[in-house]
Amino acid sequence: MNDLTPTHTDLLKRPIPGLSTAELRLLQQLLELEKYDYTADESFLLPKAQKLIFDTSEDLPEIDASWYRPLLDSLTAHAREEHTGKHLVLTAAQEKVIFLRFNYCRFRVAELLGTLNGRRPTKVKARKILDWHARAMQLRHEIAEVNVALVMAMAKRTRAEDMEFADMLGEGNMALLRAVDKFDVSRGFKFSTYACRAILKAFGRQGMKQTKYRQHNPVHFDPEMERVNPNDLRDQTERSDGSAEVRTIMVQNLARLSPLEREVIHYRFGLDAPRGSRPLTLEQVGSRIGVTKERVRQVQKAAVAKLKWFIENDNVDGYTENASIV
Repeated sequence: MNDLTPTHTDLLKRPIPGLSTAELRLLQQLLELEKYDYTADESFLLPKAQKLIFDTSEDLPEIDASWYRPLLDSLTAHAREEHTGKHLVLTAAQEKVIFLRFNYCRFRVAELLGTLNGRRPTKVKARKILDWHARAMQLRHEIAEVNVALVMAMAKRTRAEDMEFADMLGEGNMALLRAVDKFDVSRGFKFSTYACRAILKAFGRQGMKQTKYRQHNPVHFDPEMERVNPNDLRDQTERSDGSAEVRTIMVQNLARLSPLEREVIHYRFGLDAPRGSRPLTLEQVGSRIGVTKERVRQVQKAAVAKLKWFIENDNVDGYTENASIV
């Protein structure tokens, strides 16, 4: 990529006529991006693509998420549990239209930036870049507004003890915006499926971070720690971190285990057992839940595979066509 630094420096020293200082700063930020992301669609390259995408017969309703904002200002238990404000749900056709428009606007910005090749943009081109970017951000905001109820629903569903409700909403809102940026409507899935998965994963990651922080930063000083072998302490900490991570995944069921799989894992690995006690054997677990020893082994194998996949692929990009919200 060409070095655009001189151009960026000149933008504020030699302003482009007709652009405000705020617009110049925004333009400078856009020019400094290594890549302006968008989700491609073959319709963007069609003749008269803009007319086809923006003049569609599918009317979009007016989006209003005003019911949600008071909850962000006053997060009382009563407001969280008793509020019954209505929210808009887009049809599949409407959802396709708004996502195509959003990504077409981003496509146009990326296309215009790509034609500069390190040169200072003209007044006309600078205005086009800013206008298309503004339209993209407005559509991004509208998509987030119409789906903001998903954050509330996932926060109530998760009910993480280690996170304040307000923190969960903030983390969920950020995950929702990232999901809007990455979603590919051409795959034929509802955005809610993809977004709910992203929000739940964000809650899980935040919960793990807070758990690790408390473990590494104990509140009370322990004199015994001074006499602990550093290598033993490191090994113990790593094991504790691993246990805490698996426990968080199990409690919130982030790996989508079935009730039987969760029960087998709890018994086999002693997640809730007192310290020093031994986990149950395959045969003992089978006797407790009423299945054969071989069936317990099969269920355990499937559950461990799900847990391992979740830990190794804990990001939004791990979304597959088989992903769904239970």
